[in-house]
Amino acid sequence: MPDKNFGRKILVIDETLREGMQFQGLVFSLQQRIKILEFQEALGIDICQAGYPSAHPIEAKIVTLLAAHAKKNNFRIRTAALGRAFVPDAKILCETGIDDPHFHLQVKNTITDKELTRLFREIEASIGIVRSHRSGAMISIAMLDIGKTSLDLLARCARFLSQNLKIDILSLPDTSGIMAPNQLHDRIKDLSALPLGTKIAVHCHNDMGMASANSIMGILAGASVLEVSALGLGERNGIGDLFTTAKQLRDQGLELKVDTNNLKLFRKYYGYVDGIVREQTGHHLIQYNTPAFGEAMHTHVAGTHAKGEFGAMAGEKFFLNLLCGQALVQKYLNLNSIPHDKKIISTITTAIKTQSISLGRRLTKEEIKAIAASSK
Repeated sequence: MPDKNFGRKILVIDETLREGMQFQGLVFSLQQRIKILEFQEALGIDICQAGYPSAHPIEAKIVTLLAAHAKKNNFRIRTAALGRAFVPDAKILCETGIDDPHFHLQVKNTITDKELTRLFREIEASIGIVRSHRSGAMISIAMLDIGKTSLDLLARCARFLSQNLKIDILSLPDTSGIMAPNQLHDRIKDLSALPLGTKIAVHCHNDMGMASANSIMGILAGASVLEVSALGLGERNGIGDLFTTAKQLRDQGLELKVDTNNLKLFRKYYGYVDGIVREQTGHHLIQYNTPAFGEAMHTHVAGTHAKGEFGAMAGEKFFLNLLCGQALVQKYLNLNSIPHDKKIISTITTAIKTQSISLGRRLTKEEIKAIAASSK
């Protein structure tokens, strides 16, 4: 039976610039935003969520200049910005010259019918302003928060937004980051089954470490828009990571423009963002064990991993302890140009294992050189 997801087109919204400023108060300058936008353009991102213009007039000016930069240089990437689903914010978004206005609203289970009707009217007025000023815009509305909102209420809102207002993208964020991949999959699947006629987006927070997995499962469940950021940068513990989610989805046969094969450019992009974070917060996002980009991706200890058949990334770096095997020891000695007798690699390996377990740690290069020399 053919996979229903194979060849399905997925839009990618990179929210590094907007969501990223919710990480410990980070602030991107215009020049930093231009550089990040250029990375996104080069990597094939569909939409850049450039900021939150209604926060301050200077923020609105920066978003305006960024959108103008994209148009001046004939970038393929679309520019977007986020605001509340209210008339004042709609007006500000339209004035920035971005391609796509994105809105957010919060719907709680305790909302009354009267309050919901009032909210619907406000949203309708906001959408009306956009359509009168920005023809051709792809309008997105995010409903917070699917992990805490009943399916009935979500479905009611989704029908109104898609069928009555005919918005382009309905974003369904796990804003609290409390859902597990199976839970998010089932919720998106239920909502995708409704006759909405609009694209569904997933936006997953990483409070429980599930954001990237949840993002992938949301897409596989029927969503067609992926909202992520570089290194998962975002509020609290962040959101889904751009590279890992896009790579997994492409490897499973979905169609994305993001060039996940361009690791060199991704490293530059991630390194640039990491440098800004380090400068402003004192923290690195790229840690030793960061998926795909951390140094640990290249390390091997167990003998079964010496063949180079395991792991997602190229490159090898070996550490020798009691778990090493002969093939791993041979590779280590060759890589470090340590003189040794290949005929007694078994003896060298045994000596390394014995010394490691006796010392209760991995061995240093000098200790391994000494073993190799004494075993001749």
